[in-house]
Amino acid sequence: MERKPYLHQVHYYETDQMAIVHHSNYIRWFEEARCDFMDQIGVSYQSVEARGILIPVVDVSCSYLISARYGDQMEIRPILTQYTGVRMSFRYEVRFAADGRLAATGTSSHCFLDEARRPVSMKRRDPAFHALLESLVETKTER
Repeated sequence: MERKPYLHQVHYYETDQMAIVHHSNYIRWFEEARCDFMDQIGVSYQSVEARGILIPVVDVSCSYLISARYGDQMEIRPILTQYTGVRMSFRYEVRFAADGRLAATGTSSHCFLDEARRPVSMKRRDPAFHALLESLVETKTER
């Protein structure tokens, strides 16, 4: 299943006094791209939550390589790197849409919880969603 990278136009309010994107915005972009990933695979976060399943972030990191600035268009590619049925992890590549230069990389880890905030085995709770996520795990380190 070929997925398109998430496109984000840098807004002025995302920049800091040095006229570059404030570091906290990259984490927001990761979330936007992850939600877009879910939409592209046909299972929105909203539909998962409507079934009583929560997917909180348990860990997130970002490495900044080249500063993005107001007006830049960025491509954020979320890559599902691990899925156990109870946890999943993503790697992110943030690139300048104009020339493909790598601006930042990151990771996030998530777990699956029920409405009582207890861990959920997706294999038991939603076998179809489990099989879909299993099929989407990429182990390649570079694209």
